[in-house]
Order: sequence, then structure tokens, then C-alpha cells
Amino acid sequence: QVQLVESGGGLVQAGGSLRLSCAASGRTFSPYRMGWFRRVPGKEREFVAQIVWRGGDTYIASSVKGRFTISREYAKNTVYLQMNSLKPEDTAVYYCAATEARFGEYRYWGQGTQVTVSS
Repeated sequence: QVQLVESGGGLVQAGGSLRLSCAASGRTFSPYRMGWFRRVPGKEREFVAQIVWRGGDTYIASSVKGRFTISREYAKNTVYLQMNSLKPEDTAVYYCAATEARFGEYRYWGQGTQVTVSS
């Protein structure tokens, strides 16, 4: 069983930065992709960023491109989301996800961490 635990959320002023971490554990943890999503109450979950675990290729949503970056620390089974120039509309619960599949839905999800950006 894979477990994902996010951390690093909090309250920040507009223009500020936060770095989210997602630590993965599990005896057979070997994802193909790891990603970040976010959800605002009353809205659908939104894709934010993903990284190919072994190759390191990344894909960033257009809504955050140029402000957010995704990276991973292979030895620690940890993926990061560096968020700069934060805007109030970035306020959401951010979820980490992982999957062994190259395409399609993510299989494993974290519990989420709240990010609140004040204006």
C-alpha cells in the first residue's frame, strides 16, 4: 500500500511563496508519475503539475506556468511543488497523487494540505 503525506501548506500574502512537500512510503513504491492537484470548494479538482518519477520530465498547467515548479528528491521518495508569486485565486486544498501508469487516472492520493493566499 502506498501512502502519500503532504506538508507545507499555510497562509501567505499575495506575491509570497510556499513549498509543498509530498512524502511517499510503501514497500513497493515505484510510480511512473507523481502530480499535484488542487480543489476549491464547489469546483472540480484541477490539475496543477506532474513529474515523471524516473525521467524527471515535467508538465505544468497553464494557469500556474511560470510561477509553480515541480521537482522530486529521488532518494527521499519526495515530490515538491514550489509556488511563487502566489495569487488569491491559488487558494485551495492541494493534493499529491501518484500512479504506476504512464497515462490515465492517478491511483494514490494524499489527504491534502490547505493553501490560503490573502490579498
